[in-house]
Amino acid sequence: MSTLKKTAIWITLLALVLKLSGFLRESIVARQFGATEHTDGYLLAFSFITLVVAMISGGFNNVFLPQYVKSRKEDPEGTEKNANGVMNSTVLLFLIISLIGAIFVPYFVPFIFGNMTFLTEEVAVKITRIFFIFMSAIALNGILESYLQAKRIFVPAQISKILATLMGAVFALLFSEQWGIYSLAYGFVFGTVLGIIIQFYYLQKSDFRWRPNLTIEKDFRKAFIVLIIPSLLNSVVGQINMFVNKIFASGTVEGAVTYLNNASLLVSIPNAIYATTIAAIIFTLLSEQVDDMKKFQQTVFMGMEISLVTLLPIAAGLLVVGDAAIAFVYEGGEYTAEDSYNTYLALIFYLPMIVTQGLQFITSKSMYARGKTAIIFRISVTTIAVNALLNFLLVDRFGYTGLALTSSIVSVYYLVVSSIVVYKEFPKAEVARLFTLLLRVIPPTLIMTVPIWLLKEYTPIGGFYSLFQLAILVPLGVILYTGSLYIFYRQGFRRLLNILRKKKPAS
Repeated sequence: MSTLKKTAIWITLLALVLKLSGFLRESIVARQFGATEHTDGYLLAFSFITLVVAMISGGFNNVFLPQYVKSRKEDPEGTEKNANGVMNSTVLLFLIISLIGAIFVPYFVPFIFGNMTFLTEEVAVKITRIFFIFMSAIALNGILESYLQAKRIFVPAQISKILATLMGAVFALLFSEQWGIYSLAYGFVFGTVLGIIIQFYYLQKSDFRWRPNLTIEKDFRKAFIVLIIPSLLNSVVGQINMFVNKIFASGTVEGAVTYLNNASLLVSIPNAIYATTIAAIIFTLLSEQVDDMKKFQQTVFMGMEISLVTLLPIAAGLLVVGDAAIAFVYEGGEYTAEDSYNTYLALIFYLPMIVTQGLQFITSKSMYARGKTAIIFRISVTTIAVNALLNFLLVDRFGYTGLALTSSIVSVYYLVVSSIVVYKEFPKAEVARLFTLLLRVIPPTLIMTVPIWLLKEYTPIGGFYSLFQLAILVPLGVILYTGSLYIFYRQGFRRLLNILRKKKPAS
């Protein structure tokens, strides 16, 4: 565990750098292009990238990692040959998809997103073609991350993600006058290629050796295909919901897609860090402990505990200081105070997802570790109907903010159903333990939130420049929460502290 804890610290720091790079990119985009048809077109095109990333980092990784770990114990040499075959076959498949997609972009982009202005459609089509040309490289970058994670090598993948994000910001800063909004796409592709080089180098340093073959043993191939189909479909379900949301958003007001995107980026910070650090390590442990139910249950609880203890206060804190955070990151240049306010309205409705998605990572990963991809797909596919129905009912009443509210409701629904499936096989004491955990974390969260809200509303602090508000209220909130957590949930406080100190977790 000590090695994993050291790795967790490193990749947590790198994840913070990744999000800072993302902030830099989005801040440059906001100031250079504002909330306009150009940014809406870019974000619609980038949806296809998030689709591929979700399919690889989610659908592919959730199946490959447990099967690789299991097969390597029985036949190390044969497993490495199969891993080569899977990698090469997947890249070849995406090469074919790249070719077909690049040709038919002008037809399927307008069909999917429908109600776009002429300029938004033009930008979306051109940038989507750029992404499709390099789709196989983007897929390979995600595949290498899965292979490295299977070997407990986590840091190079974080560096790769940083490069893709950071290069987008650098290119936008240096070449926006020459290439406009398209500089973001060129920078992302350039950073992705650099990431491939770095990840492949570290993979070769392990016991993995690349071979130019497409051969996969029959048993390995059969087991992989049986699990990968529902897993990939499950990963696509989330993107279908995202596409549906953007279709509804593009038919509301100008800049709605950008408002929702910028708000969701802030909400995604905790879970992006969590998913690439703690959740990644917990998934590896769950895959290794699947035959030891007692250890498996304890690891699931540890994941749920870390999620609630860290994510619930973050969600509550953003409710109070979210407007200041948005103003600091985005406001300026072409991005007006009105744009910041509209983004904050969406943020409010997105906030529950900070907690629900963190908990959902654990429930989903525990099911993937046990090979229950079909069950996850059946749960996920129902969210399409729920999401579409709620969008239809809420978008006319609430506008684009109704789409954010829909996302949160769907996230709660997914968490509840998946938790029922997971805990159905656990002793009832585990369910009671989970509810006790929730009750212990709520009081410290309230003790933190109420005072900083009162200070912001009834003192001059609320009128300070956004950065000064954050510099005062955020540290105060951390102190209040840490102190009250020690009083109300000392065991969890010590367990979390021991993890940070790289000691054995408290019993």
